[in-house]
Amino acid sequence: MNTALRITVFAAALAATFGAAYGVGNAVDTITPQQKGGHTVHHDKSGGHDDMASMPGMPGMDHDTAPGGLEISEGGYTLALNTSQVPAGEKTDLSFSIVRDDTGRKVTAYEQQHGKELHFIVAARDLTVYRHLHPTRAADGTWHTSVDLPHAGGYRVFADFTPKGGDSLTLGADLAVAGRYQPVELPAPSTTAKTDGYEVRLEGTPVSGKPATLTLTVSKDGHPVGNLQPYLGAYGHLVALRSGDLAYLHVHPTGEPGDGTTKPGPKVSFMVTAPTAGAYRLFFDFQHDGKVRTAAFTVHASGATGTHGAGAHEH
Repeated sequence: MNTALRITVFAAALAATFGAAYGVGNAVDTITPQQKGGHTVHHDKSGGHDDMASMPGMPGMDHDTAPGGLEISEGGYTLALNTSQVPAGEKTDLSFSIVRDDTGRKVTAYEQQHGKELHFIVAARDLTVYRHLHPTRAADGTWHTSVDLPHAGGYRVFADFTPKGGDSLTLGADLAVAGRYQPVELPAPSTTAKTDGYEVRLEGTPVSGKPATLTLTVSKDGHPVGNLQPYLGAYGHLVALRSGDLAYLHVHPTGEPGDGTTKPGPKVSFMVTAPTAGAYRLFFDFQHDGKVRTAAFTVHASGATGTHGAGAHEH
């Protein structure tokens, strides 16, 4: 890192500490150490579930692997974020592209995953803001999406995709949201989350290095919702982000609509393996009455029974 860049990062951190106006010009690619040659989650194209990628050094797991979304470049591809800073509280166009490292050209051919060529996640580093977006791609390979982020501060964006004929990748980059920054603590634990008149109950606890079943039960006005609608080919989607470095996981539920056994609610189950012990934020997307809603939970993964937490917000 050159001297000018070090000064920029230091100035941004100092401004945040004293609650000054947040805005760092050109955002640094990542503020956490990145490990080249890392591993991201490979999606089951049949619609099955995905587990959290393992961390280096975990017993019984590949020591050369790492969670998804920690790197801006991987597998011969780079996430080129054209918009590195946006204002808080204003609808803004965000553009980016996926670039092949060997040719420098933008990718224009993708495999579809759950009805989309690319899934785009935007999350605040304090994990209080979350957006699951589906941008549109221009013929030249440039992706565009509008975004309205309510709070100033550091954000992380994730591009979850499969290039034509390639492996699934999740690349991440930093985004600065300008405005007056107010630090916020991670929401406190609870087993329920409320959003737009719905209540979602979380059962199960993620465990470090071991698969665990997490079940989300949806109800409205005290009644179980047994007619959830398919959203991106499933009755629910779960994104998990690790507090601190925002290691990423996009999980799909066990079973799928039309398989003859999976019911459309009120319960949606996921098989999840936490890469390490610690705090995570879970974002559960579900669709009912033609609208997608998101319930958010804070969970603490460990080798023993842990606790859960919640908060909620709407798309």
